[in-house]
Amino acid sequence: MSTLEDKVALVTGSSHGIGAAVAALFAEHGARVVVHGRDAAAMSAVTARIEQAGGRAIAVAADVTSFAEVEAMRRTIEDQLGPVDVLVASAGGNPVPPGPVEQISEEGWRASVDANLTATFLTVKSFLPGMKERKAGTIITMSSAAARRPDARSPVPYAAAKAGIQILTQDLAAQAGPFGVRVNCLAPETILTERNQQQIPEAVQQQLAGLHPLRRLGTPQDVARAAVYLASDEAAWITGVILDVAGGAVMV
Repeated sequence: MSTLEDKVALVTGSSHGIGAAVAALFAEHGARVVVHGRDAAAMSAVTARIEQAGGRAIAVAADVTSFAEVEAMRRTIEDQLGPVDVLVASAGGNPVPPGPVEQISEEGWRASVDANLTATFLTVKSFLPGMKERKAGTIITMSSAAARRPDARSPVPYAAAKAGIQILTQDLAAQAGPFGVRVNCLAPETILTERNQQQIPEAVQQQLAGLHPLRRLGTPQDVARAAVYLASDEAAWITGVILDVAGGAVMV
């Protein structure tokens, strides 16, 4: 696989979990990585691990639900590293537990949509114009298996926001393709991040693993390897794709 040598790669939401794994693997493949989040200590820890492994990284904090803060982040990155070649818009979260739609609060709905769909929109809105002007760039968005299949136990606001990211990705791919910019989306199923390892009991992990044809749960590295592929020149003729990183649990 071709490397990401000297590419500037921003991975939003990379102070923990999947984003941190993507940032680390990008650095292994030669990218100059921007670690993003709002927890200064966590960002510093991820940046230090990348540098200790021989990679290059800086950390930039921003609230990606604020366009002003995203724009300030973009200017900081351009001042320190240059324009972003690869954008992974992975910041998000699920602030609302599963439950009947009529019991979901307006505040919970807005929080889910803002943290996922709005954050992705604002991040792309900031970085896409430069990519179009340079006639080059790669964007990877982050959906979820929750958006790929209906389930009565689904966290509905989160699933709806992630489904919105999928059509946003494909509309972006159609608009940006003529400018040499590729846009694709990853849709992970249950991933054993540090948080999930702590919060999901071992017995439940085994039960969930049994629902996957590959009989295991995913790891952050599984998602990171898919991200490296989509960011690389090996995927040069792939755009507008939603790639399920789901161990076969989602087949569409």
